[in-house]
Amino acid sequence: MSGEERRSKILKYISESAEPVSATLLAGEYGVSRQAVVQDIALLRALGHNIISTHRGYVMEKMSRHVRIFKVRHSDEELVAELYSIVDLGGMVEDVFINHKAYGRVQAPLNINSRRKADELMEMIRSGKSSPLKNITSDYHYHTVTADSEGILDEIGEKLKELGFLIEK
Repeated sequence: MSGEERRSKILKYISESAEPVSATLLAGEYGVSRQAVVQDIALLRALGHNIISTHRGYVMEKMSRHVRIFKVRHSDEELVAELYSIVDLGGMVEDVFINHKAYGRVQAPLNINSRRKADELMEMIRSGKSSPLKNITSDYHYHTVTADSEGILDEIGEKLKELGFLIEK
């Protein structure tokens, strides 16, 4: 079993458990060391999964936020308008990802919930430190967006559609 498959199973195990799950139990379940499980948990957290450590084991933080994935396309110049429209309506841009024909899913956490954080990302891009992931796939990309309600996510979708960024599935 690959590390990615194991992490997926660990995430599912913790998510479905009514009780905290110890690293020792997970290590035995998947035939790896306890340290390998600790590293897997760190990687899952880095991907944005809300895994909490307790003295009895790992638990998933219950999310009260609603989640939606938007497929979008726009130019580099329109990137800031996309981010501002999402955060101005109360959304948080959790990540950006693309589906690359050779590499598969390529994903990066963003955690942008304000214009300030959007501006910080834009400054890194403008300075040449980074370039948008969307440039690899002819500007097509996806964002995982969270908000306090489905209504807010609907508004964000409508705004992205109005701006001509939303790709209907």
